[in-house]
Amino acid sequence: MNWITINNEEEVQNIYKSDNYAIIYKHSPRCMTSLMAYRQLKTDVSTVPDVEIPLYIVDVIKNRKESMAIASNFNVEHESPQILVVKNGKCLYDASHEAVSLKATLEHVHEV
Repeated sequence: MNWITINNEEEVQNIYKSDNYAIIYKHSPRCMTSLMAYRQLKTDVSTVPDVEIPLYIVDVIKNRKESMAIASNFNVEHESPQILVVKNGKCLYDASHEAVSLKATLEHVHEV
């Protein structure tokens, strides 16, 4: 898995229109909980290099419009930190704050 940074709303639209699974992590560099979740996710990602689901990250401060577009398009409340599994324009799973976990997210994807 590699981190893909979301920098514009067109990228959000491309994810929304895709019929493939994607994971989106919404991150605030100003929030200690978000920093801790990001640190744990980075560690977890390194343990699953063979997983081919795209993993997107959006900075909710620097890229507020994109973050809000994610919330709007996928019909979820804006939170940070927040992790979402999306496919076919729908959010299939989301978790926020201390519940952000790559393991739980991937387990959910395999259940779907």
